[in-house]
This record gives sequence, structure tokens and C-alpha cells, in this order.
Amino acid sequence: MMIILLLISLLQTGAAVLENEYVLVTKNAAPCASADTPGCEDRVVVALSEIELNASGRTKKMVRGDIAVFRKDESFTPPSNGDWVEVAFMPNHPPVKSPKELIPPQKNTILYDAERFFVFEEKLDPGDVRPRHSHSQRVVVVLNDTRLQQWPDGAPEVFKTQIPGTIKFNPPVIHVVKTIGEKPLRNIVIELKPDEGPTTP
Repeated sequence: MMIILLLISLLQTGAAVLENEYVLVTKNAAPCASADTPGCEDRVVVALSEIELNASGRTKKMVRGDIAVFRKDESFTPPSNGDWVEVAFMPNHPPVKSPKELIPPQKNTILYDAERFFVFEEKLDPGDVRPRHSHSQRVVVVLNDTRLQQWPDGAPEVFKTQIPGTIKFNPPVIHVVKTIGEKPLRNIVIELKPDEGPTTP
């Protein structure tokens, strides 16, 4: 009951920017900072500006695009200044949806790899193409403004504008991607791992 009231309060104040059966994402608020908070699992903090994060008696200085991961039994003190988001995994979420093939994307940098999710920095220079690859369900934190051209399997090509600060929960996909904007693609992606191999979305 306590966590339900907390979620309602966050949604009313606008701190919650994304909430579904898998994750609760809040901006400049951390309802799951304490390991004692009911209903909170692992969390990922993504810096959107220069911040200082305190945990286990230590201060971690972070810049835009840096991450900090906390397991469900770990607590932290939320930053008092700057912009950042907390991505908290929901307990007992439905099975993760994945494409029929799992094809690792090239040219990205893995930042953290756990049993149930992994975090990577998604990068692609202007004019560059990422060959056919796949994603399961995932949270995307957009860092750069640019434009993308994508060719999803079995669907027409699409064009997407990347707006910094946008936070999305994307469905599973297999596609080819090209950066057609003047700036490189740069995102932080928190991707859920399938429970038992690929599934049909």
C-alpha cells in the first residue's frame, strides 16, 4: 500500500516520467533510493548533468551519460543538485519480450552486465550504419539531438528524431540503423534480458 501511494504521489508531482509493469523512471527524484523501500528492485541512476551521488560513505562525481547501479539491497543518497534519472525495476514483472533472433549490436559500449539486464552506451557517428541487430524491451535515455533512419525487419523504413532528455520504453525489434543527423547518436540503454531465450513480441 505504501509503494502504491508513493507512485501516485510521484505521478501527480511530475517526477515520474515513465511507469509500466517493468520499470519506474523518475527525474530528479529517487523513490527507491533506500533498500528498505517496499517494492523496489535493482536501480540504475543516469546522470544528465554534473552531479554528486553518495553511497556507502563515498561520493561519486558523475557527468552527463555516467551511470551508477544499485542492487535491491543497496541504498544511496540522491543528488541534491543537477539533473538525473532513477530507473527502478518493478518486482514480479511479466516475462521480458524479445525478438525471434538475438543479434548483438556492434559499435556500442557495455557499461554494466547483470543477470537480468545490461546497460550500454549506444553510439553511432553521423553517416555511419549499424548492421542488422536486435533489442529486447529496453529503457532508452536520449543524450544527443540527431536524426535516425531505421529499417525494421518486415516493416517499412522509419525516420526518428532524437530529442535530448527524452526517456522511452521501446519494444523488441530487429533492424538496421543509420545516423542521418549532423550529430552522433548517443543514448544510455538499459536492456532487459529475456528469461528463457528469444520470444515472439
